[in-house]
Amino acid sequence: DYDVAYFKAYSHIGVHEEMLKDHVRTSTYRNAIMHHKDLISGKVVLDVGCGTGVLSIFCAFAGATRVYAVDASDIAFQAMEIVRENELSDKVVVLHGRIEDVDIEEKVDVIISEWMGYMLLYESMLGSVIFARDKWLKPGGLILPSHASLYMAPVTNSQRYHDSIYFWRDVYGIKMSSMMPLAKLCAFMEPSVETISGENVLTWPAVVAQVDCYTIQAQKLETITAAFKFTSMLQAPLHGFAFWFDVEFNGPRQSPSNRKRKPDVSIVLSTAPEDAPTHWQQTLLYLFEPIELNKDQIIEGSVTISQSQQHARFLNICLKYFTGDQWYVK
Repeated sequence: DYDVAYFKAYSHIGVHEEMLKDHVRTSTYRNAIMHHKDLISGKVVLDVGCGTGVLSIFCAFAGATRVYAVDASDIAFQAMEIVRENELSDKVVVLHGRIEDVDIEEKVDVIISEWMGYMLLYESMLGSVIFARDKWLKPGGLILPSHASLYMAPVTNSQRYHDSIYFWRDVYGIKMSSMMPLAKLCAFMEPSVETISGENVLTWPAVVAQVDCYTIQAQKLETITAAFKFTSMLQAPLHGFAFWFDVEFNGPRQSPSNRKRKPDVSIVLSTAPEDAPTHWQQTLLYLFEPIELNKDQIIEGSVTISQSQQHARFLNICLKYFTGDQWYVK
């Protein structure tokens, strides 16, 4: 039932319009496909979660012999029309169904997917890419993106508190401070997806997780725990912790054709606060009460991200941190 609702949400044109209008996302994928054109041209490609089929069409433009474009939402029927409209029906085969259920009668040379969710792992679509890799990818095949890293850092964001919480102190001359506890609960109980800037970040980030799409196993994604130790670069209130991710588009390390290549700079899609904004923005875990930090003050602890037992596409997040001689749990 959860998956039915999930795939139904991706049938809405607005979701795909937002992703296609994300220039950083879409142009980086196109650049990565063209960068690896020698590994795609004349090859068979599998697009996991193809949406409108834009990545499949990019691969066809790069010379792929055949592209299997798979999507479980009804947007697949629109993808079929788009493929026909671009006169690519002889190259791009759109399959409507979950990747775990569709029938593909040949191995593929390339798997491409835009599987990343908020905080990298929300929606848990990486598991479908792993399934496709283990079932259909030829040895030494190409996976795009190839690697991913999830980062976190403490942040200050007084404006967010002012807009959501302190607003209630005086509403058209009426005192409403009694609303503040409820406002904090509603605003900060769950993670918030929003855009911050590099100026909000108090320290260098810590790596929470690193994913190698060529080797990662699905069970490794069920629970991820990372320790952190930050040193504040500013005297400022600590309002919460931000998470963001990067993905890289590297070729298979052991591929003979990849070894022949001249080393070059990796193509990276970043959702970091200091980079151009994307539709993923950043994921914020706000504290109910800010903590006043001094410059060089230490914040240390651990974060655990686990798939929900009730619905694996959802995440549970447990944050434990120590600063100023006191432990906190979020």
